[in-house]
Amino acid sequence: MLTFGDQLGAADTAPEADLIKDGTEASFVADVIEGSAEIPVIVDFWAPWCGPCKQLGPALEAAVTAAKGRVRMVKINVDESPNISAQLRIQSIPMVYAFFQGKPVDGFQGALPASELKAFVDKAAALGGDGGLSEAIEAAETMLTEGEAADALETFAAILEEEPENAVAYGGLLRSHLALDQVPQAEAALAAVPAKIATTKEVEAVRAQIALIHQAANAGPEAELRAAVDADPDNLQARFDLATALHAAGKVEDAVDMLLDLFRRDREWNEAAAKTQLFTIFDALPPKDPIALKGRRKLSSIIFA
Repeated sequence: MLTFGDQLGAADTAPEADLIKDGTEASFVADVIEGSAEIPVIVDFWAPWCGPCKQLGPALEAAVTAAKGRVRMVKINVDESPNISAQLRIQSIPMVYAFFQGKPVDGFQGALPASELKAFVDKAAALGGDGGLSEAIEAAETMLTEGEAADALETFAAILEEEPENAVAYGGLLRSHLALDQVPQAEAALAAVPAKIATTKEVEAVRAQIALIHQAANAGPEAELRAAVDADPDNLQARFDLATALHAAGKVEDAVDMLLDLFRRDREWNEAAAKTQLFTIFDALPPKDPIALKGRRKLSSIIFA
């Protein structure tokens, strides 16, 4: 199967001339007008005698290269292409235009600091979409659903090389590790999650799943715990432990019901442990999971009764 990582590897081997090239009046239509039909093209108008051009050019090339194919760059020497310069009414250089779908959509004159150059390039690149990342994420999710966790892991990892702060891809990477029973690797990746996305729902969901996995490893025998609850309905610790055992056995709805009953009996027991555990279970489930939706409604009705 060709994963997104394979696709990236193929793209990385493309010659730099495909990404940054010298243009002429003869090639302008093909390189810029037609070339910007799907991928934005940044055009740098310069001249060998222009001092600021010598500073701007390499910095702009670096920003374009960092965009990894989401935008291209064409360099036009104004001395060799006077007709194009006249048509675009370029009166001073360096002058930079961003073209998309054959038309200039943005531009600036003079030199800019690296941060502003990056912002300019990112803005232009965004016009062409995300470079197929959305499709790659969807494909990786399908792999994971169909049991191809190793391929999904490789694809999510490749996506994160392109967008390290993509919360959806990071969550997918973590879930792929769990699907492969690689809990230590998932925990290591979780510890390294970028701060910007550390509290996103995608990451928090896996954090909750890992917590439940550890609880399941220490869960007591379900039959014995149920007998303890039957013998003493007021034994709240036994109820909590039974809920943990039920969840470990895959009886998620029963576990939620047990915790809701515990919460009804004593909201503050063990520092509101039942409520905390309910939220952990809800967070670990998909957002639209019927058990989570139903459980949240029941919990709210108890709280606001």
